[in-house]
Amino acid sequence: MTANDDLERFRTGAAKYAAYLETPDGQLRLDLAFANLQDFLPQAPGSLRVLDLGCGTGAIATRLARLGHHVTLLDASLPMLDLAKRAARDAGVTEKIVLKHGDAAQFSNLFQDASFDVILCHNILEYVDDPCAVLRSAARALRGPSSVISVLVRNQAGEVLKAAIKDGDLAATEQYLTAEWAHESLYGGRVRLFTAESLQAMLRESSLAVTADRGVRVISDYLPPRVPRNHEYGRIVELERKLGRRPEFAAVARYTHYLAYRAAPVVKDA
Repeated sequence: MTANDDLERFRTGAAKYAAYLETPDGQLRLDLAFANLQDFLPQAPGSLRVLDLGCGTGAIATRLARLGHHVTLLDASLPMLDLAKRAARDAGVTEKIVLKHGDAAQFSNLFQDASFDVILCHNILEYVDDPCAVLRSAARALRGPSSVISVLVRNQAGEVLKAAIKDGDLAATEQYLTAEWAHESLYGGRVRLFTAESLQAMLRESSLAVTADRGVRVISDYLPPRVPRNHEYGRIVELERKLGRRPEFAAVARYTHYLAYRAAPVVKDA
């Protein structure tokens, strides 16, 4: 499957993705990622300049705009951008939002270096042909030492547990122990999986230094039906936040969330 195949599913399945984000699982992923991000937003006077790569429906970008920040939304899917435009209008933040149609793989041709205080890279590296190239371009686009990139990806260990606990598929469980790709249930395509080691290596190669890592959706996918997702939502969010900060639990979350800064250049002794 190529990047063009991935783009087609996001063009034709934009409404399906928007509907998924309204489910408890989709909402939880957004809420946890946004809470993690808020912990590490640069403390600069005035509004921040934010770039949301592969913005989708613009759910997190709209929240940042509500805080007074200026957000550029990039997506290769025009239907996704239409949904993001509608979300910005409904939230009354259209003056804080810039929509840009383009592919993250062409990042270096779309934006100048040192342009943004915050770059969101949420659930896009799973679909691009060269994740390292996107991260390298993003690192160059960060403004300075306090600028932050937020990277959220599908965790291989979480896929193993999902196959075993949620799906009861022992063959898939064994396969995902070493697989680089998994089946993506929403669209029926495939999705790249990341281990902590593979993602950390990509970040280092891209001159990005990790300041924090969090697990997103550690236990929520495996709660028994007797736990009501809607009525207990606030409690689930609070528990997930606690678990996501602890390395032993974050290691098996469905998603891995890294916050990183541009690494300081190494100064060699004269």
